[in-house]
Amino acid sequence: MSRVVKVFRTLRNHWKKSTFAVCVLSYGGYWLYGKHCDKVLRREACLVAREYGRQQIAPQERLKKATVILNPAACSGKANNLFEKNAAPILNLAGVEITVVKTDYEGQAKKLMEFMEQTDMLIVAGGDGTLQEVITGLLRRPDHDTFSNTPIGFIPLGSHNSLSPSLHLLSDNKVKDITSATLSILKGETVPLDVLQIKGDKDQPVYALMGLRWGAFRDVAATISKYWYLGPLKTNAAHWFSTLKVWVVFNYPQEWPLVRDFSVSYLAPRPRPPDLPTQKLPRPNLLCRIIRRLKNYWNPPVEEPPKVEEAEKWEEQQLPTIELFIQTHNKNPVERRINDSLMICAESSKMTVGEFITVGKKKEEDPTTFTENSTKLEASACQLQLPEGASGFFNIDNEEYEAMPVEVRLLPRKLRFFMSVERKEQLLSQTQ
Repeated sequence: MSRVVKVFRTLRNHWKKSTFAVCVLSYGGYWLYGKHCDKVLRREACLVAREYGRQQIAPQERLKKATVILNPAACSGKANNLFEKNAAPILNLAGVEITVVKTDYEGQAKKLMEFMEQTDMLIVAGGDGTLQEVITGLLRRPDHDTFSNTPIGFIPLGSHNSLSPSLHLLSDNKVKDITSATLSILKGETVPLDVLQIKGDKDQPVYALMGLRWGAFRDVAATISKYWYLGPLKTNAAHWFSTLKVWVVFNYPQEWPLVRDFSVSYLAPRPRPPDLPTQKLPRPNLLCRIIRRLKNYWNPPVEEPPKVEEAEKWEEQQLPTIELFIQTHNKNPVERRINDSLMICAESSKMTVGEFITVGKKKEEDPTTFTENSTKLEASACQLQLPEGASGFFNIDNEEYEAMPVEVRLLPRKLRFFMSVERKEQLLSQTQ
């Protein structure tokens, strides 16, 4: 008992050192527990992948080949380590023959896609920038019609992974997100995604899966990281400081918020054709085939005259707004829609400073959210004309491009991506 009293007396006399030691031990225990949980997640994922690797294949079949486009600079240079620890063992245990191609500089993925040979599956390991470069390089190929049939897997390794919520169930654990995304590739469930073709006057077209964004909220979002020292208040501070900047520069409080008058020309959405059957119908028997041929011989089918394509009817509309977002419906790719269309969303121009800060915080979490007073149009294509003297940058899938007049066209269900079965069921339950 005297020893216990002596220990407590020592801790009381050295309470500063004791407090520091408790904090260090608590943090160390929490860190070790997190590492243990990560190992458990990796082990469980590898056990599932091993079952795929034990499946027998026919003698004439071959192993599936996968080409991985890896951006080592993603996630502040941690992407290579994350891939080697969490994704590569799962693919190897499943018996997939992988070829890893690492990019060395920005824009290299576009050039690599021009020379890449046909593969069974294409895996993009990186963030929004890497994914956009890959699909842009893929759709710029002369044989993109056949190459776009290759299923694509996305392993979220970047700081921004806008497509992940549409394909996988997300969590607060980076290791769990990577392993679940890799396992969804092995399960083989795919979903078609729309693609936006964005073309300027001079440059080659750029392709996007989520959309094009331009306006005040985009400009503020690009500056939020500068206020890192404010912690959880940095988002509110960035929006508030941006309002002060407008007041000081223009000195017109009545001009708040800064409104841009966009001119948008758009085409009406097109009806969505019926989905083709995923399985081939059985071949009819010999007698039915003979009868059908004799019937076509004696009564040949009448050829329909070729349809005359109607001229495109463009409609023009002025949209005064502080934020414009041209987006796809890939946020919920399993939703059944009547038309193939893109969405032109223009945020309301009537907004106070307080509303601007509140809405900006919501848009930082999900840029596709808009207020009830916003204008929304459906179109199959649109032409965006900027106001005179306008400058700044677009955000195309979270990548900055210089703002210029562009034409945006929808390529419906152009690419197929691997999707988690659990996420697909969750999205289907939401649409019902």
